[in-house]
Amino acid sequence: MILDYPRRLIAVAILLLLFGFISPFLMVIKVIESTLFMNFFSFGASVLGLFLGIAGIASLRLKSHKNDDEESRYR
Repeated sequence: MILDYPRRLIAVAILLLLFGFISPFLMVIKVIESTLFMNFFSFGASVLGLFLGIAGIASLRLKSHKNDDEESRYR
């Protein structure tokens, strides 16, 4: 479960970014009503998805560098 943590974080980030992209598009073509709450919610989802994606990629890279260091230490 710990090993899968960065991948789950990236998956949630992708879903939030997709929601942050699709919901304003649906508001522009008037499929859903454009309210102040929906505007802020889609913006917040997009920003949160961006930050979670960056954190997930950074933790994935840190985990891979830690594994490389441990493997090279015992050679």
